[in-house]
Amino acid sequence: MTPDQYCQDRAAQSGSSFYYSFLFLEPLRRQAITALYAFCREVDDVVDECPDALLARAKLGWWRNEVKALYESHPSHPVTQALATSLKDFSLPQEQLLEIIDGMEMDLDQVRYADFKALHLYCYRVASVVGLLAAEIFGYSDRQTLKYAHDLGLAFQLTNIIRDVGEDARRGRIYLPQDELSRFGVTEADLLQAHYSDDFRRLMAFQVERAQTMYRQAFAQLPAVDRKAQRAGLIMAAIYRATLDEIVQDDYRVLDQRISLPPLRKLWLAGKTWLTA
Repeated sequence: MTPDQYCQDRAAQSGSSFYYSFLFLEPLRRQAITALYAFCREVDDVVDECPDALLARAKLGWWRNEVKALYESHPSHPVTQALATSLKDFSLPQEQLLEIIDGMEMDLDQVRYADFKALHLYCYRVASVVGLLAAEIFGYSDRQTLKYAHDLGLAFQLTNIIRDVGEDARRGRIYLPQDELSRFGVTEADLLQAHYSDDFRRLMAFQVERAQTMYRQAFAQLPAVDRKAQRAGLIMAAIYRATLDEIVQDDYRVLDQRISLPPLRKLWLAGKTWLTA
């Protein structure tokens, strides 16, 4: 199996909304974004699938060394070997790949966030940085596009947090800010016991509105000159926002199920957005 095929399989098997946005890209950019996505999956899975925190930390340390090896031209993992090809064509700063790992490691050190300001650093590392790297791969001519990419990444992560509230709580992680839980009268026990209430719905409506505001802010910062180049990101946004709509329509039932769109709808949204963006 080639490094590119390994990354392609990782992306396809994940069922992620991101995969559908890659399908319409030209081969060079598709290869690069697929390798970047596979890198994110690898380091994320270290934390999600390794119950031993010490072992997970050691594995993330291995990935830091592997990123260093990538930029010294001797990577050993299929993902970094695929990324090595991308370095020839795109600006993918080493420090940003390392910052993604730093974000994943935060899950080993911090499982509660006092307020949204505290949560923001986590979201920046695991999502906004990915958005900035993706913008480099998709291409842009106006640096204002980087502000769009930063905010769009944040919007994606806020959507993930909303979608995965119950699943994350069962893993011992609560990303909803503690001060907001208190403000709306929702306890951690409510999340763990899948207790739905009007207070919980108001809390989640607040979270959804913040995510939607971030999408609107991101779109407002995308220069018209770069809109076509950034269509892959707009596809992701269309799918993610449709998922938010489904969550609202399902009365915020995110504690005992994971709401997602069927593959055919994702593909339809991807094609529609590609043609109209």
